[in-house]
Amino acid sequence: MDLLDFAGEDMYFDEPISSDVEGLLLDAARRYGDEAAELSLLQAYFLEPNHLTVLVALYRYFYYRHRYREALITADRAIAITAKRLDLPERWQDLSEQDLGRSVLVSMSLTRFLLLALKGSGYLLMRLDEAPAALERFEKIAEIDTSDRLGIADLLKIARTAVTKAQLEDSGDNVHFFKR
Repeated sequence: MDLLDFAGEDMYFDEPISSDVEGLLLDAARRYGDEAAELSLLQAYFLEPNHLTVLVALYRYFYYRHRYREALITADRAIAITAKRLDLPERWQDLSEQDLGRSVLVSMSLTRFLLLALKGSGYLLMRLDEAPAALERFEKIAEIDTSDRLGIADLLKIARTAVTKAQLEDSGDNVHFFKR
């Protein structure tokens, strides 16, 4: 499966949205950088909590305000909604390459969205200094995307290094390094 081949498919932002929600998203965009934008985004979320456009807007707001915990919650919600729409296991930990092989028949763009959201959530976990949880997500993507079309290899390496470093620090003075 080529995770970069999604030409001709509708994207999540092509899905119809109510005029009320569209107005709230436009209002939030006009107030970008202002904390008042959050109110418009939350109102949009309450009106259409399963719409990926709303979730992506909310995610971006939290991310660019360095509110990584809220961005992670939003990303996890987007992952769960997308998995349900693709008839995938509820838990991303249970995803397999075979599952994704079936999901691309439903929508390649949504399958790719799900994997990129999983990658983004792993990045957020790294920012939150939760490398073991990030590594788990990155390893799942690498297990599925064996050709590294989504570019997970470098993040996987960084997460593995962070986990190893934390384990070494936790070992106290029990581990010694020798230089060559």
